[in-house]
Amino acid sequence: MARILITEDEDSLRSFVARALRLDGHETDEAADGAEGLEKLKQGPYDLLLSDIRMPVMDGIELAHQAASGWPELKILLMTGYAEQRERADDLMEKVIDVVSKPFALSDIRKAVGRALAA
Repeated sequence: MARILITEDEDSLRSFVARALRLDGHETDEAADGAEGLEKLKQGPYDLLLSDIRMPVMDGIELAHQAASGWPELKILLMTGYAEQRERADDLMEKVIDVVSKPFALSDIRKAVGRALAA
């Protein structure tokens, strides 16, 4: 299965998603913001970056830009609960597989991760 980095500032959501993906057989690491996520990427390797867009310190857009530049083979999947944040990801669409809207059902995020890993 895959090694996935989950970057999300909301602790309960991050833990919920990580637990679900581990049940699917994936190995997960977690980061509470983009800067922490970038440090974990440097310790990689990872197959997938699953990141919220709106976070303190470094947002998911900046993290995705740096991840795509530093690890071009890394698959990137973003999450957001804000429509305007989704539009901010438009310039990343060649690098990002999808943007998942929050709130989502557990089955939605599991399917999105499966599609991202298969891409």
